[in-house]
Parts: sequence; structure tokens; C-alpha cells
Amino acid sequence: MARSPAASPEPSPRASPQSSSPGAPNAKAPHLTVGELGENLVADWLTGQAVPILAQRWACQTGELDVVALLPLGFAEAREPVLAFIEVKTRRRGNWDQDGLLAITPQKQNKLWRTARFFLKKHPQYQVLPCRFDVALVRCQAIKRSALAPPVPAVQQLDLSADLDLAPSSSPLALGQAVVRAGYRLTLQEYLANAFVL
Repeated sequence: MARSPAASPEPSPRASPQSSSPGAPNAKAPHLTVGELGENLVADWLTGQAVPILAQRWACQTGELDVVALLPLGFAEAREPVLAFIEVKTRRRGNWDQDGLLAITPQKQNKLWRTARFFLKKHPQYQVLPCRFDVALVRCQAIKRSALAPPVPAVQQLDLSADLDLAPSSSPLALGQAVVRAGYRLTLQEYLANAFVL
């Protein structure tokens, strides 16, 4: 992101349990949307690779940034530490927009750029870093109750809101690895570094 932040009105972060800013823990909502589950998957994947997450679902008057991360040297083609504004698109199989890629229109790119400017204005310590826009494409599929567990007696309830990873919990998430969360099978299909330039 070659442009520097211009003087603009102060952002007004949305008052929501999902909004966060650097240093603030993310509150976990009891019922997350499919999009939020996808964003959490991407944040977990990045964290598992020692990538610091600076903000998740950061919002201001111009829009929302799904994930803001400080990419270390060598991660996803980074030639130096980079501030990445990551747009996450979560789609079901057979979607109409190439897993969300076609939803990153020039208008959406402009909106993300304006929101990133507000983020940098609010957090000037990151203005010295090179910035870029990455896109993460997540595939989701609703899971039938019988696919998660064997039949449960009528007296018991199956809690579909609990997280269940399909891989050993000691290993970090991998690109293309399926994870079951809140009744959905989620897979980070693709991570596009420097997906667009304004």
C-alpha cells in the first residue's frame, strides 16, 4: 500500500463483541456466523505459524477489516515484515463467485483501502511498515449431526457449537486441512498474498 494516510475524521469503531483492536482480546460470541467462523479459522492458521494478529473484525465508519496481521519476513512471499490487511471470503461448494474471489470488486478494494487508512490513522505505530492486501478463501460445508458423532440417546444433546479439529491438536492448522467448528466443515482453500494493489 503505497499511499499514506490522509487527514480524515476519526474512526468510530463499531460497538460489538466481535470488534477488536491491537492488544484487546477477541470476545467469542455464542453464535458465530459462517463468515466469522471463516475469519477465526484464518486467524488460527496464521497464529499457528507464529504470525501476530493485530486485529480481527476491526470496524470504522468506512467498513470492516476481517484480519490485520504482522507478517514476518518470508511468510507468504513477504520480503520484509509487512502489515497485511486480510479479506476473508467463506463460501459453500458450488458458489457463483469463485469461492469469493469475484466479490473483491474494484469498489470493495477501494472500501478496504479507505478502511485500512483509518486503521493506520488510529494506530500510527504501524504507518512505517509496508502494507498489502491479502485474500483468504475458505470453503464451508454444513455437517449433518450423524457425520459428527454416532447416534446419541434421546436424553443427551449433541453440542454442535463446540470446536472439533480433524487433525491432531498439537499440530498447527495447514492450508487445505479440514476443521469442524459449530457444525461446519471449514477448509482454508487458498491464501492469496498481495491479492490486489491500489
